[in-house]
Amino acid sequence: MSDVQASFRPAGTAGVLIDCGDLDAALRVFTVLRAARDEGALAVGEIVPAARTVLVVGGEARDPRRLVPKLRRLIEAGAAAAEIGTSATETVIPVAYEGPDLGEVAALTGMSAQQVIERHAASEYTVAFTGFAPGFAYLSGGDPALEVPRRSTPRSRIEAGAVGLAGPFSGVYPRASPGGWQIIGRTDHAMWDTRREQPAALLAGGTVRFRPEREHVSARADRTPERTTPPPPGAGPDAATGTPSLRVIDPGLQSLVEDAGRRGVSGMGVGASGTAVPRALGRANRLVGNRPGAAAVELAHGGFAVEAVATTVLALTGAERRGRVTGPSGTRAAPHETPFRLSTGERLELDAPRRGLRTVLAVRGGVLAPATLGSRSRDTLAGLGPEPLAAGDVIAAGDDAVAAVGAPEPPVPTELPAAGEETTLRVVLGPRDDWFDARALATFTGESWEVTPRSDRVGVRLAGTPLTRAEGYRDRELPSEGMVLGALQVPPDGQPVLFLADRPLTGGYPVIAVVHDDDLETAAQLVPGSRIRFTPSDEAGRPSTTEHPGTDTDTEQEMPS
Repeated sequence: MSDVQASFRPAGTAGVLIDCGDLDAALRVFTVLRAARDEGALAVGEIVPAARTVLVVGGEARDPRRLVPKLRRLIEAGAAAAEIGTSATETVIPVAYEGPDLGEVAALTGMSAQQVIERHAASEYTVAFTGFAPGFAYLSGGDPALEVPRRSTPRSRIEAGAVGLAGPFSGVYPRASPGGWQIIGRTDHAMWDTRREQPAALLAGGTVRFRPEREHVSARADRTPERTTPPPPGAGPDAATGTPSLRVIDPGLQSLVEDAGRRGVSGMGVGASGTAVPRALGRANRLVGNRPGAAAVELAHGGFAVEAVATTVLALTGAERRGRVTGPSGTRAAPHETPFRLSTGERLELDAPRRGLRTVLAVRGGVLAPATLGSRSRDTLAGLGPEPLAAGDVIAAGDDAVAAVGAPEPPVPTELPAAGEETTLRVVLGPRDDWFDARALATFTGESWEVTPRSDRVGVRLAGTPLTRAEGYRDRELPSEGMVLGALQVPPDGQPVLFLADRPLTGGYPVIAVVHDDDLETAAQLVPGSRIRFTPSDEAGRPSTTEHPGTDTDTEQEMPS
């Protein structure tokens, strides 16, 4: 693969972004690295291909000074003739070509609507990569004459089954979601269904053809797929085998079942998700004697109340909440970072936290809920996993208890964020800090940013002085590339978004920096009205400075080989 001129960019403290130049080179690099991982020659967590890049995350990526030379050797030894893996079977997708943007695409390309349809259906497509949403595949190989830009104003809702164009790619929306692609048709072909052994209809390397066949497509443009997310805890067949422990009285504004997350599913366009506060989850499970990644309840905004339907042992970690246990024997305080007993008929009531946002409530045995792709976590962006808790739900305990109830945990030294106060987070600049001018970089690290109420588990939305792009980048679109946990993506309005546990797998806006791994738990505890100040870290081989690094694609000086 000597024809691939790869360069390497830091992506936080646990990732490396390989800039390959174009889609074909990126897919070849992905093929070589995936084979190396499968053969045991490369020990990393996820390998995420995209339009021009390959993101390598976890494992050896935590030591880029050692990994980058190894990646270079693997790529150079991968044989220039290395073939991109393809599926043995072809997927044919029937399409009713009557999308709302068909006329606009025809005008942009100088064709008639019928010519657009004929050219779109005549091509054989390859699944280049997945991302944006579970089951969303970016299909390459289409007619170059059909390359059109995304809509200038994205739609707030695009229905499941919409067939669209964006740049050189075609795609099918697997579920209703916002989006900016040009919609030229619709299909009933299910792109994502968790009831199937392989939920994603399309995987990287597969081939696709579109067939114009109105009779195979529902006449309802607003058709939505059957529900594919599991029912709430305690309501499914799996819960029937557990021990009912708690009945929800007040679920608060967002209480979710979360565990350590999903692994090895990026090939289907699915992120890891899982708890936003993994250290708090680990402490809570140790306190009640569970395995470290067992499912628990992650509480966010508002109060919370449950009643015990069977005697159990609980633990609270993360953001501290004033709590009470009430029952026939009176009222006592609910401790924090200490296991406690909740007897049948007693009620646990928790106030909103005074500092921080997220609290973990662990149940001895772990929370039992149906698993999706190996995890019981709720992914709020993808719509996977158990539904948010509601009043009347019964939380059942599973069999994840592996040890005796633990001793109280030592105090956590970090003071959690509070409204009106400023928190400092360390960041590793890049991978796309070169898209911003010196003034923007100085603003990014020199001013504080307000956490807005629009923040959630997908990301913390910030407000401050808009960050301006460098000359030459202001009118450019960034081809989609992999996103790491803690990435600070900057959309055209210049207001950064700090990605958390339910982030998209890929994104199309430049990432100016990534929050240091050790500060991610603090980032997940940011509350609306609090403020952040970013300070550069010199980890991942980057100089600790707010000055513009002065490089574009050649970052080998920053990640030495």
